[in-house]
Amino acid sequence: MPSSPPHPTQDAGATVGDVGEAALINRIRRRVPPAPDWVATGIGDDAAVVEPARGTLDVVTTDTLVEGIHFERSFFPAADLGHKTLAVNLSDLAAMGATPRVAVLSLVLPAGMAAADLDSLVDGMLALATRHRVALVGGNITRSPGPLVLGMTAIGAVRRRRVLTRGGGRPGDELWVTGTLGAATAGLACLRLEPTGSAVGHTDLAGCVERYRRPDPRVRIGMLLGRNRAASAAVDLSDGLGDGVRQLALASGVGAILDASAVPIDEGARRWFQTHDLDSLDTTLAGGDDYELLVAVPRAHRRRFAAISRLARGVPTTRIGVLTKDPSLVLRTADGERALPGGYQHFQETGDTPQAR
Repeated sequence: MPSSPPHPTQDAGATVGDVGEAALINRIRRRVPPAPDWVATGIGDDAAVVEPARGTLDVVTTDTLVEGIHFERSFFPAADLGHKTLAVNLSDLAAMGATPRVAVLSLVLPAGMAAADLDSLVDGMLALATRHRVALVGGNITRSPGPLVLGMTAIGAVRRRRVLTRGGGRPGDELWVTGTLGAATAGLACLRLEPTGSAVGHTDLAGCVERYRRPDPRVRIGMLLGRNRAASAAVDLSDGLGDGVRQLALASGVGAILDASAVPIDEGARRWFQTHDLDSLDTTLAGGDDYELLVAVPRAHRRRFAAISRLARGVPTTRIGVLTKDPSLVLRTADGERALPGGYQHFQETGDTPQAR
């Protein structure tokens, strides 16, 4: 990747409208590292041409981030926004047990967006792509009369009998989750209260804001899951743990019991929730943007999953529940059992402002 932006002195203060579509495409192309040899045709043609990985299936995902719905630009340095655009797609591939390979980017840009911000956005995306050996092979740029819209399609590879889906869980399978939960929800709440970032000086809050802005997709764990058949089902936690459990159980035709005391709530987030009189557990269950993995593991495969945990490079895994034959979704607490709260849903009428998610 080039160490400095192309022609930085020629367009200081320029907007993307000033630069124009053709020049913007060239700007992006100059920033992209050389493609691997299995990319036959990359950026610059009508479509990319990619040689499939031998003996694998392609896993294709797409996601779109819309200003005012999924993010506020005032909350995000441009590089962080680029990072997140790719990260949310890599998380989907991880949940399928796939190894990421290529990405295609769709940019819908307000004409007044600073060209330097676009450079930073692309650089943030390419830094994460380089880390996970993802080739950016093409895309599209068009003008937006309103919000900034970032769309991406990512493709990964997985062997035919190693594909993970949401629908493979069976009664008795244990539910495990990677990492900790709730930090992104606390980070977003903090930014909403203090958009300028003045409340982020405390270490706990800085960590939570970082988790919201720059999620760390569990690519390595997903790849390992796809290789050793430790899991029966998986889903990424983009819209909250409650939603993830519901989606996995529905697809698998089972129910679930979650142990409230086992849910690994981030300590910084817990303190934030308590300070603001929020129930830490319910807020975490309903919150999103964690991009951790929820995994169903047959009891017979505990050792295989333990081997993955040892190779997870410091990412903890926590057993939080079990799938059941009864289709009910139950949260077991010290005070008894109750229905499991859901997560964030698009188009849900809440009477609140749009969720930056």
